[in-house]
Amino acid sequence: MRRPAPVIFATMLLLWALVALLNHYLAVWHVHVFAGGLLVTYGALHLPLRSGLLVTAALSLVLEAGTGITPGTHLFLLGAAHAVIFHVRDRVPRDQTGTRVIIALLANLGLFLVLSFLLIGRGPAPGTMWPRLILDLVCSQVLIALVAPWFFALQERALVLAGATPRRLL
Repeated sequence: MRRPAPVIFATMLLLWALVALLNHYLAVWHVHVFAGGLLVTYGALHLPLRSGLLVTAALSLVLEAGTGITPGTHLFLLGAAHAVIFHVRDRVPRDQTGTRVIIALLANLGLFLVLSFLLIGRGPAPGTMWPRLILDLVCSQVLIALVAPWFFALQERALVLAGATPRRLL
């Protein structure tokens, strides 16, 4: 397979569906997890800039379809996160799982905080939402720390099965 971008996009859709299902079950306790940083990390670390940004853009359109936020918000934020990770990828050991997990955690923290600041004004009492947002952030970061090694291995295995080994992407 000459184009690994569809394989990466398919694995991102799988994670998005699993996180949406988890959020459905966590809604009983008024908890929401966000995994945007994990979705962006592998593509930014291993795909060329153009195809990685196209995959991130397609994914952000999927993410926006299920939310009531201003169109283009996920597109801009995930695209910016992708670009930042892409430009630092030569300075980090991107083949190590620990480094990937840390990058995903930092990207998720940044994306979560920016989205929270953008959307906090929509609530009736913005000051009272911070404890819940902090709980959501902690749950999101714990989820990413636990799921990221599995997800990165899934993406690498999917690329191998599709005939595009991760080494040939660089």
